[in-house]
Amino acid sequence: MKSFDVAIIGSGPAGASAAFELSKSGISTVIIEKEILPRYKTCGGGLVFRGLKMMPFDISSVVEKEFYAIDTYFSKKHPCITTRREKPIVSMVMRDAFDNLIVEKAKSNGVTLLQNHKVVDITFGDIQTIHTTEGDIAAKFIIAADGALSPIAKIAGWKETRTLIPALEYEIEVPAADFERLSNDARFDIDAIPYGYAWCFPKKNHLSIGVAVVVKTNKKINLKEYYAEYLKILGITEILKEEGHGFVIPVAPRTDTFVQKNVFLTGDSAGLADPLVAEGISNSILSGVLAAQSIIESNLDYEKASSLYIEKLETTILPEVQKAGVLAHHFYNKKTFRNIILKKYGQYAAEAMTDLFMGERSYPDDYLKRISKKIKEAIF
Repeated sequence: MKSFDVAIIGSGPAGASAAFELSKSGISTVIIEKEILPRYKTCGGGLVFRGLKMMPFDISSVVEKEFYAIDTYFSKKHPCITTRREKPIVSMVMRDAFDNLIVEKAKSNGVTLLQNHKVVDITFGDIQTIHTTEGDIAAKFIIAADGALSPIAKIAGWKETRTLIPALEYEIEVPAADFERLSNDARFDIDAIPYGYAWCFPKKNHLSIGVAVVVKTNKKINLKEYYAEYLKILGITEILKEEGHGFVIPVAPRTDTFVQKNVFLTGDSAGLADPLVAEGISNSILSGVLAAQSIIESNLDYEKASSLYIEKLETTILPEVQKAGVLAHHFYNKKTFRNIILKKYGQYAAEAMTDLFMGERSYPDDYLKRISKKIKEAIF
């Protein structure tokens, strides 16, 4: 049976980034992946600059397009709001190539990759025995980076306390004239779907178009129906090729813990996507690095590593996710409230959001007071 200090289950941004971080320390590490890399991964593929800045190496080889401006469309009552920066606000990647690049960098530093190994169970103890379809693997620590559905979290005993929101994304090819017209701008369309937004992300030769309900609602919303309506908004009447994928995004973190039984939850398995925009790549990368750093700094001591990881989350990701969650509630559930702000301060709000994408600011602690002040100024 193969034995390692750390087993990382899943090869997405969280798992691959954790592996690369661990690879610099000499800690024996294995990535366990149920598929063969590179593999397709459902995702809009928009890597915002705050995530790009975290990358410890050049990723230009897998960037399909860069956008230095973002267009945000609201209802017909509000004009399009555009923000611009000197550095790319969002870089478009296909997750198969992006994820595989990080894995290859980790492998070049000595990390072992076991592909086509689906985890079916885990025997927990001082050393964890991971039972896969291709045999058993022993490890002291497990980093769960297996996405929103996270079978590893279920095996380790976590109950579901995250908020999962539905999304639908299509990779489509359109006639040359439509692609030329739409490929120059990355755009968000708020209210193109109730309680959420639609997006159009141009890639090298195709468009990634999707719709997502960003806040929890009891109302039934037909994603396919709103996707079809969004195509009309974009002026797309002919599709040459289309491949759709439904998925869920965790937009509220787990409420119990992020570590138990020597299992550390990262990325979507922990529920760390930004609740306001449902962007998860940045926090996936960061949480993977934080989990790895905690294990390294603890000298492979479980209790110390666990405390360090929770402390790191509580001083970085969790406060941002919590504040973004409250803001998302007001933004998507209270359209009148939001529209009063946008009428007079739409550009200001868009610039602030872009600063967040750039990693140049955090969500303010007193934003509700600021918003109330803006509303009074707008009304009176």
